[in-house]
Amino acid sequence: MSFDFQSLRTSLLEIHYADQGPRDGWPVLMLHGWPDSPHTWLPVAQALNHAGMRTVLPYLRGFGPTRFLARDTARSGQVTALARDALELADALGIERFSVVGHDWGARTAYALAALAPQRIARCVTLSVGYGGGALSHGQAQQFWYQWYFATPQGESALVHDRRGLCRHLWQQWAPYWAFSGQAFDDSAHALDNPDWLAVTLHAYRHRWGLAEADPRYEELESRLAHLPPIRVPTLLIHGEADGCILAQSSEGLEQRFTRYERVVLPKAGHFPQWEAADKVAALALGWLAGGDAAIEKDVFQTTKEPFA
Repeated sequence: MSFDFQSLRTSLLEIHYADQGPRDGWPVLMLHGWPDSPHTWLPVAQALNHAGMRTVLPYLRGFGPTRFLARDTARSGQVTALARDALELADALGIERFSVVGHDWGARTAYALAALAPQRIARCVTLSVGYGGGALSHGQAQQFWYQWYFATPQGESALVHDRRGLCRHLWQQWAPYWAFSGQAFDDSAHALDNPDWLAVTLHAYRHRWGLAEADPRYEELESRLAHLPPIRVPTLLIHGEADGCILAQSSEGLEQRFTRYERVVLPKAGHFPQWEAADKVAALALGWLAGGDAAIEKDVFQTTKEPFA
C-alpha cells in the first residue's frame, strides 16, 4: 500500500494529505508526530481501510509539501494551531464529525480537538503521550533534553546543519528495541525538508516551555486549553513500555481527566508503536473506533481502565 497525496487550501495553509478507503466510510483523521510524516500510519491505515473506514492523513504544518499561503503568517507550532488546521481540513473536505488518531504531536493535537471541539469528535486514539502528562519527573526531564537543546544556538545549528542525523539519533534513543530500516526513516525524513520545518519546530518547543511568544491568533483557544478541560470523547491511549521519549510512567494516573478512557501499555514497544507493534495497534484502534472497548488480551497488554461519571 502507498499513499496518493492531494492538496487543498485552508485559511492559512495549502495542506497535502492522503484520503484513503471508501468515501462513504466513517472518517478517521490520522495525525503524525515529530519528526515524522503520514507514512508512519501505513500499516494501521491499511487495516482501517480494509475494515471500511476512510482515513485522512495530512502533513502537519511545517512538514513535507504542506505550505503556508502567506510569508507573514507566524510559523507557530502551538498545539492549538495544529488543532485549528485539523478542523479547517475537515471543514474543507465537508466532514462534520469524525474520529481522530494521533501520535506524539498528533496525540497532543487529538487531545486538543477532543477537549475544545467535542461535538466534532466521535472517538479518539492517542499514541505515546498522555493528556497533560503528570508531574515532570527527573527521568522525564532527562528524556526531554532535546527540547531544551533546541532553545540554544547550538541546538538550532544542529537542526539547520544535521537535522537528519539528529532525528535518526532520536529515533534510536526513543525506540531501543526497534531496528528500523533506512527506508522507514527516509520515508519520514523527507518531511523535514519543508522550508518552514525549522521555524515550526523551534517555536513548538520554545513556546511549550515559555521561551517564545504565542501567536495571538490562538489566544482564545490557548486560554480554554490551559486548564486541561475534561475530555468527554471516548479515548484510548496506547503507550510503549520502552518509550525513550515520553516515559510510560508519565501517562499513568490521568483517568480523572476523561469520562471514558482506557490506557494500554505495549511491552517492549518504544515511542513508535504504530510501527513497532503495528498489528496490535491496528487491532486496538479498530476495536475502539468501531465503538467497542479496546481488544485487550491481559497476557499481552497491561491496561488501566477507570472511567468516571
